[in-house]
Amino acid sequence: MTIATQLPIPAFFEASKVGQVWRVPYQDRAIAAQDWAKKHQIPPAAADQRRICLLAIDVQNTFCIPDYELFVGGRSGQGAVEDNVRLCQFIYRNMANITEIALTMDTHTAVQIFHSVFWVNAAGEHPAAMTSITLDEVEQGIWQVNPAVTPSIPQSVHGDLQDYGLHYVRKLSQEGKFPLTIWPYHSMLGGIGHAIVSSLEEACFFHNLARGSQTRFELKGNNPLTENYSVLKPEVLEDQAARAIAQPNTPFLQTLLSYDAVIIAGQAKSHCVAWTIDDLLSEIQATDPSLAQKIYLLEDCTSPVVVPGIVDYTDQADATFQRFAEAGMRVIRSTEFP
Repeated sequence: MTIATQLPIPAFFEASKVGQVWRVPYQDRAIAAQDWAKKHQIPPAAADQRRICLLAIDVQNTFCIPDYELFVGGRSGQGAVEDNVRLCQFIYRNMANITEIALTMDTHTAVQIFHSVFWVNAAGEHPAAMTSITLDEVEQGIWQVNPAVTPSIPQSVHGDLQDYGLHYVRKLSQEGKFPLTIWPYHSMLGGIGHAIVSSLEEACFFHNLARGSQTRFELKGNNPLTENYSVLKPEVLEDQAARAIAQPNTPFLQTLLSYDAVIIAGQAKSHCVAWTIDDLLSEIQATDPSLAQKIYLLEDCTSPVVVPGIVDYTDQADATFQRFAEAGMRVIRSTEFP
């Protein structure tokens, strides 16, 4: 069942609160959602003849709340907040047509290969956040794996962790990926930065109860031995002995491709969003290129990484989205619906 008419936005939604962290009043929203479904004759998701998935990538406090660790400001300086206002409104207006909402969650602990504590120089110093560790630097021993982290790493690589560090940066270089970046500690499992933005959590919960559709949560990034920008595949899959250290997220990929349409939003346009879409496109092109036509990109609900005076990925992200469009994906705005 498909309902073309857009629904009103519930009175409890406050755009001014989207950039803040607060507690969702679950019981109140559950009652309101059930009443909302009756009032607007919203059918259960199980009745949908055209099944549509909204994939929201890493809409977490760490990326979306100003002054948090990796806030994605874009060129406006408030990018992720502005994106999430539009994304919440998109969910409420199109609630009757969104079959399922899937949320990816960047999920980290302290000892991971892209965190400062993992590496050390000859003076015993750790690299500062945002340091780029190159293959040459590891080959020359400028940066070495910190032996103190060994107990926190899987037993399979305990004896050759230094070799693995070299293998890892070499693999990134050979495959033309970005050099290893030492990110600030962020999206820490169990911490407030890991949580979904409150306003979006509320919107997803409301959708869940109004449509009888369980929100799907896909965790990524918790493997200590590899980066995991894309929810569909880690950056490195094997160690120096060709032993598997990670697996592609094939079950979730197959789930996405089972829908009649997939709408994608989230943060950041230049990184985790781009990586995820690129992996999705690679699979589509390897199986059936025509499937690209059922992927929709909400261009006004995602922003690139911009650090004023230091780095601006806007043009690169726009060019990447243009490549996706040329491959058959549809780039739309939140005022539209597939």
